[in-house]
Amino acid sequence: MFELPEETIALRDMARDFAADKIAPHAQRWDEERHLPVDVLREAAALGMAGLYVREESGGTGLTRLDAATVFEALAYGCPTISAFLSIHNMVAWMIDRFGNDAQRAEHLPSLLTMQRIASYCLTEPGSGSDAAALATRAARDNAGYVLNGSKQFISGAGVSDLYLTMVRSGGDGPGGVSALLIPKETPGLSFGVNEKKMGWNAQPTRQVIFADARVPAEALLGEEGQGFKFAMAGLDGGRLNIAACSLGGAQRALDIALDYVKQRRAFGRAVADFQATQFRLADMATELEVARSFLWRACAKLDARAPDATQYCAMAKRFVTDTGSRVADEALQLLGGYGYLADYGVEKIVRDLRVHRILEGTNEIMRVIIARGLLKA
Repeated sequence: MFELPEETIALRDMARDFAADKIAPHAQRWDEERHLPVDVLREAAALGMAGLYVREESGGTGLTRLDAATVFEALAYGCPTISAFLSIHNMVAWMIDRFGNDAQRAEHLPSLLTMQRIASYCLTEPGSGSDAAALATRAARDNAGYVLNGSKQFISGAGVSDLYLTMVRSGGDGPGGVSALLIPKETPGLSFGVNEKKMGWNAQPTRQVIFADARVPAEALLGEEGQGFKFAMAGLDGGRLNIAACSLGGAQRALDIALDYVKQRRAFGRAVADFQATQFRLADMATELEVARSFLWRACAKLDARAPDATQYCAMAKRFVTDTGSRVADEALQLLGGYGYLADYGVEKIVRDLRVHRILEGTNEIMRVIIARGLLKA
């Protein structure tokens, strides 16, 4: 596949227009004020962007992973932080649609698809990041449901979100003892840490989610006990594609800013764009982004087809595309020289935002572990 279908191009253009009108003009201010624009998120939801790959029969948009990746890239051209937040919300909505029962879909999806209620995904803990199967947040079963104790770390949307899809230990050690619970914000015993001060992603809050004898009914269980780790990993396959798409969008914006700058900026009596060193650097940046985009599309096709090696390709795409996006954004900053370091030009924000993409949804070191396991199994 070398060209996008017409329908996908139309979706991408719609998302680009939305980002240009509703997101890009305000992104710098949201970053400075650490403001999550819930009103803008709801406008995006009205266009179907809160349930991109939730099935149509469940009220979603029913798109492919490739369609969704082009949407997230287009939104990230306006602001990677906002696009990534929508990606997380979409992941939770999809997991409820895919693994939930009819009652859970009916209870949660209508309000999630309009973003009248916002969702967060809770896997990482203070003591278990890359070793996710070692999570320790405990859900003890009693006759009324589950009593939770423990905490989650680095949770996007914590304190703002209304629903927390949370991986908990309901059984023994290892992946088989993990279950998934749908936990409303108003649950007694649920609280949040301080809003973390971060290098980037400032327009979305990041807090600890803390459970102290928090009680939820048995109906909060997603799927069956012991299936939570499998659900979490399935969600991360798509999440990795989405965060790669967000890196592409941000890096493309940085490259375009740099292109405009070098055409206007003069040095030694010539436009900076006329120097061969500048041209070679731009050529490499554009080529690397196009290679990354093409491979991301292939990984999306693998996940859409439920190919046996889809997880391996999602890990490859996440590792390669986020590394590439971060490097291209940094090169763009360098091309702007001292102006690149100023907030006014927008590139330094992109550099800060994209840096975390190499860490979240599984670090790029863990992506190499997943890829190597797939190779050695073959």
